[in-house]
Amino acid sequence: MVLEGIVYRVAERSFHGYVADGSQGRCVPGILVGHDGPGLNAHTKERAVMLAELGYVVLAMDLYGAVEPAIDEARTIVKALRADPEELRRRAAGALSTLRSLPHVDTGRIAAIGFCFGGTAALELARSGADLAAVVGFHAGLAKLSPAQPSTIRCPVLICMGSEDPIVTADQRTAFMAEMTDAGVDWQMVLYGGTGHSFTNRWVDAAGIPGFAYAPAADERSWREMKNFLGETWGVTACDSK
Repeated sequence: MVLEGIVYRVAERSFHGYVADGSQGRCVPGILVGHDGPGLNAHTKERAVMLAELGYVVLAMDLYGAVEPAIDEARTIVKALRADPEELRRRAAGALSTLRSLPHVDTGRIAAIGFCFGGTAALELARSGADLAAVVGFHAGLAKLSPAQPSTIRCPVLICMGSEDPIVTADQRTAFMAEMTDAGVDWQMVLYGGTGHSFTNRWVDAAGIPGFAYAPAADERSWREMKNFLGETWGVTACDSK
């Protein structure tokens, strides 16, 4: 599966994402993928390819406007975007618009998927009222930067979390569940026992961060949950090829 770089613009600023097209010329669902805190790295690219291999057109979006930022730079950008959720939403919405414009994308069947901070971005996109068919967050930051209002989130939401995640606490999980329920969202949360943060990222152990660890069983189970969730969401929908 070929992963191709793409440059797109949001509010006169350039962003560098990656596209993987698994459509084989058919009209298929599109998947927007948000990257982990360190940026659009090997983990996100790998997941984009894996999703394309399932038959989707995938855009791994760039939330930072910086190519492979140093870890301190990435932290600074994350802090700034958390303080300015409207800017985070604009960047995610710009990537979504780019995905919609790609060949072979069924614009009525688009999901946003995110890992870590990318999961936060996917949730903020949904909270903004974006036209999405589904949202999936893997070890996603759940703290609401701008709370969902009733009927604003227009799609079902799946969250896959580790029970021992030091970044997303039990209190944050409880608050998120209350937020989704109050907003009338069709939501699910799957919790993996004995599992920490970044459990899908097979490169994370090298960072040596306490509470961050790859967990193969949780990775496999959560990916299966996502596939079942998306299959249930899409159903069987015919569309014309672009």
